[in-house]
Amino acid sequence: MTDPVIAIVPDGFKGCMSSFEAARAIESGLRQGLPKVTTRIIPMADGGEGTVDAMVTAMSGTRHTVRVCGPLGQSVEAMFGLVDHGHTALLEMASASGIALLAPGERDCMGAHTLGTGELIRAALDRGVKKIILGLGGSASTDGGTGMARALGVRFLDHQGNELPLGGGGLTRLHEIDVSHLDPRIKEVAIIAACDVTTPLCGPMGAASIFGPQKGATPAMVAALDQGLDQLSRLMAQRLGRAVAHLPGAGAAGGLGGGLVAFLGAQLQPGAAMVAETIRLRQRLAGVDLVITGEGRLDGQTLAGKAPAQVARVAKSLGLPVIAICGIAGPGVEHIHQAGIDAWFVGSSTPLAPEDIPRLGPAMITTCARRIGLLLNALPSVFKNETR
Repeated sequence: MTDPVIAIVPDGFKGCMSSFEAARAIESGLRQGLPKVTTRIIPMADGGEGTVDAMVTAMSGTRHTVRVCGPLGQSVEAMFGLVDHGHTALLEMASASGIALLAPGERDCMGAHTLGTGELIRAALDRGVKKIILGLGGSASTDGGTGMARALGVRFLDHQGNELPLGGGGLTRLHEIDVSHLDPRIKEVAIIAACDVTTPLCGPMGAASIFGPQKGATPAMVAALDQGLDQLSRLMAQRLGRAVAHLPGAGAAGGLGGGLVAFLGAQLQPGAAMVAETIRLRQRLAGVDLVITGEGRLDGQTLAGKAPAQVARVAKSLGLPVIAICGIAGPGVEHIHQAGIDAWFVGSSTPLAPEDIPRLGPAMITTCARRIGLLLNALPSVFKNETR
């Protein structure tokens, strides 16, 4: 029998490893248990943090950095990628406006903004790109994308004609939107926003209500932020002719999804499906015997468009078995087979303390992969893909 070919296609393990690092950790353990194996490493993402790194690696692109304004005004170094001979830019809002850029005590859900994301888009435009793919997720703000739009020339005014302060906290005083100075290059570029949620912009299931508490918002703050997003959505519809209040995905990244659609004419796409298509996942799985995917946490939400579910969907269309590895399993993981995942393995039966995850997490995942390798070594009949 020829050596088995196993594709390793994980998402990143949040707070621990990037998707590429996770793939290497899995590969290391797999080889310990199954020495005679050919591996095919394919970093994956779902539009959230790590999307640019995964796609640039998978597509042999180039990485570039630029200084932008962070979510609370601090200068941060953001990264973007160029692929397709420089015609397509890969951006990630978390790199410029992400919550990971702030210490827990620094979080300010009312004042945090997306100005840096707009500056990142502007840097891509300066490169002369024809297409921008922007990953949403991991945001610190709930400003409806107003900071992003301001960096590109849009003005947000109160009743006295004064410009509102940055952040979502002041949107209840929004009276007028002035797009007369919007960067004209926007009209020449196709913009795709990749997100992994279907949250609308406002309302009881909107950006503020669902994600505000995770960013430190009290119930009173949630109510104020939602009221501001509602006011913003009304003016978007009246002044721009784009109704995004209830658009699925408009609430992604604190409403940045809705802002991208309304101000820049962006298209919202499910992140994992978009990434899978862009990196040509189906073609790259041709001829493999088994697929191993994974992410930091597997639970019921994995079924809702997360990277492992998309990997499994593509693999099953090719008739391939799928195994998933996670750092920890949460509620609903017992239904994971509905996503096409045949078996799942967990690195730890008890959660690690946050400060221990970077130090202990990679070794735990490698050990988990070693157990899988030993099992596969004892069951060689699993490798019978006739299409190779």
